[in-house]
Amino acid sequence: MAALEIELLQCRSDNFGVLVHDPVSRRTVSIDAPEEAAIVAALERRGWYLTDIFTTHHHQDHVEANLALKARYDCEITGPKNEADKIPGLGFAFGDGGAFVWAGRPVMVIETPGHTAGHICYYLPDDQLLFSADTLFALGCGRLFERPAKDMWTSLSKLMELPDETTVYFGHEYTLANARFAVTIDPKNDQLLARARAIEVLRADGKFTAPTTIGLEKATNPFLRASDAGIRQHLGMEGAEDWQVFAEIRTRKDNF
Repeated sequence: MAALEIELLQCRSDNFGVLVHDPVSRRTVSIDAPEEAAIVAALERRGWYLTDIFTTHHHQDHVEANLALKARYDCEITGPKNEADKIPGLGFAFGDGGAFVWAGRPVMVIETPGHTAGHICYYLPDDQLLFSADTLFALGCGRLFERPAKDMWTSLSKLMELPDETTVYFGHEYTLANARFAVTIDPKNDQLLARARAIEVLRADGKFTAPTTIGLEKATNPFLRASDAGIRQHLGMEGAEDWQVFAEIRTRKDNF
């Protein structure tokens, strides 16, 4: 099986566009559709033809170009079953545990309610790839607009069960702000401190911080580290449940 080719691009102000191309079948999927012009330009630059869109959730900055791209390329749009009525141009819908085949590869759907009620992530086990959109970011997670903190903690816990080697592409370039917050929650984590310094350099040079890995996030992302004794002590929450520690971290980030 040939390796997938991936093009990461900036859309809008801080969205990531991700194009995934299989050189054998010549199928190309856009993970969400935040901006038509940027996606079309990237496709033309690479000589790829869009065959699919994998929509993760209904927010406008992730579905804005669905209909325009569908009209241009006649591509198929797959999305979340529990937000089906909000996804423009939707053809196929999947919920938690759903699975399908794309370009000869299995794709597993992981429902991750929290940011929105029906948000899904796409996991390609053969390629060890996760497309987490606005559930999991580098050193962060999505704001809780439609589900409470306990639900988001359950969603993030599902992603933490994936292999540490899993490569993660996420939805926004928020990493610098996330890093500056993370060190206030986990100030004695040497790996986090080193990563934060590296991120400052990357962003000063205008470079992307995506992708990341599950293992790196488990080691440095405070939103995945609610069980860590040092974080619990720092927050004065030694006796709290994990989801309660997560909720406190999320609240602090919202007010950071």
